[in-house]
Parts: sequence; structure tokens; C-alpha cells
Amino acid sequence: MPLSPNLRGSVFMVISMVTFTSNDAITKFSSESMNMAQVMVVRGIFASLLICFLAWRSGAFANPRLIVQPIVAVRAACEASATVSFLIALAHLPIANVSAVLQALPLAVTMGAAMFFGEGVGWRRWLAIMAGFIGVLIIVRPGFEGFSVYSLMALLCVGFCTIRDLITSKLPPNIPTLLVSCATSIAVTLTGAALIVPMGGWTPMSLNSTLLLLLAAIFVLFGYHFIILATRTGEMSFIAPFRYTSLLWSIVLGIIIFHEIPDLPMIVGATFIVASGLYTLYRERVVGKHRTAAESTGPSMAPDGL
Repeated sequence: MPLSPNLRGSVFMVISMVTFTSNDAITKFSSESMNMAQVMVVRGIFASLLICFLAWRSGAFANPRLIVQPIVAVRAACEASATVSFLIALAHLPIANVSAVLQALPLAVTMGAAMFFGEGVGWRRWLAIMAGFIGVLIIVRPGFEGFSVYSLMALLCVGFCTIRDLITSKLPPNIPTLLVSCATSIAVTLTGAALIVPMGGWTPMSLNSTLLLLLAAIFVLFGYHFIILATRTGEMSFIAPFRYTSLLWSIVLGIIIFHEIPDLPMIVGATFIVASGLYTLYRERVVGKHRTAAESTGPSMAPDGL
């Protein structure tokens, strides 16, 4: 029995979240043998080659001067900053904790769009945003024994990703998406190269560790492919909540690979965040918004700079 377009779209969305989370797990595993700047460089080289090849095949380089527009450069800088803070947090915190904090990104984008672009946000969604950030504070635990300074890096990542997504919504339509992706991936790779020495220098790599980072880059590309399929197949209001399955996969991979058992504050905080995000999606559908908060964010709710 064939699946309906919405069910097929939701399956594609879940597959996308699995591949993005698998990329995060490989990246975290790689951080045990090399610094994150080196991870950014090696994975970024693989990803940049793959993305630039796809951009060339699709004709995105027909007008290469578009890549030097200031708005593209600012977006790339935000992406590079978000990637650095994300990878630092990922290297030192349980993968599920980082993923849970990043689930607040759609809420932050909704708040930013209301504050800077004048988009209408009713009191119900403001309450949902407040509840979501209470969930973040529960996970971060500022001032308590379980607090880690690296939690602030996860929060900083959310901030940079929010600016990135607000800028993305203002990109001129004549700039191809793949061209922006190329600029972003190259910027992240160069940022990693600049940080290698400050972060401890280059570590000799085995063939296995190199292949793992190649696999991570491939996972990201598969993730983008399936999220595009999802958004083109199903209704965004139906499939958007399935983005939150990334948190479930983060918990599963954290337990299996890193033996990280989520504690009670993480579970309670994540529940606040996910419930707030789902309610915000519901309210945006009720009030008839054409563009939901989740739609305006990066696909994995994390830096998409590879």
C-alpha cells in the first residue's frame, strides 16, 4: 500500500535527521584523536569538493560574482562561528545535551523575526518561547554543580545560527542555494585551518580516521538530499515536527557509542524545549503563517557549514 505524500515526507525527514545526527556522532568520535579545527579542515575539504562539484553540475557558478556579495560573506562568517562553537561544545558535552539545546533554534528564530523584522508573534507563542528557554536553562544549569562552561558554547551556537537564519531569509532570490553552500563550506574550512595551531596543532591521521570524516561529509550531503525530498513531498506543517527526532537519535547514539546516559535535568529541559517548539509550530499553522519557524531554520537545527 503506497504511503501518502505527507507520510513519505515524514519518512524522508526522519532519514535526514538520522544522517545529520550520525555526522555529529562521527565528529564527536573524531575529536578524541584530533582537535576540532583539524576536523573542520579535513571534513570541510571533502564536503567543499562534493558541494562545489554539485554546484558546477547544476549551473550555480553561471554568475560567480554573486558569491562575493556582502550578505553571503556575513552569513558565511556566522556559519563559521556557529560551527566552531558547536564543535567545541560537542567535543566536551554529551551529544544529547548539545542536541537538546539546539532544539531551541526555531524558538530563537521566531523571537528574532519578531524583534528585528516586525513579524507578528502573539502572546501564546511568546509564552512558548519563554518556556523553551526555561528548558534550556534547566539543561545548562547555570550556577549549579552540573554546570559546564561548554554549555555556553552550545548557547553561543544557537545565537550564531539564529543570525544566520535571519540573514538567510533576506538572501536575494537570484543567488543559487548551492553557491551559498559552497561559500559557507569554504569559509568553515578556512576558519578551521586558521585555528589548527591555536587549538594544538596538526595530529597525524590514520586511514580509518580520514575515511570516517569522509563518511561524515557524505552523511551531511545525504541529509540535505532527504530534507529537500521531504519538503518537496509533504506539507511543511505536517513534516516539520519530525525534525525533533534528531534528539531521539542523539540520545540513542550517545548511549550506544559514548555510553552517555541522559540525566533527569536534560530530559526535563528537552521536554520543555520540544513541547514549546511543537506548540509554536501549531500556533503558526493556526494563525495562517506561510513560513513556519522550523522552516526558516537550518535542517538539522545545527550549523549546516559541515
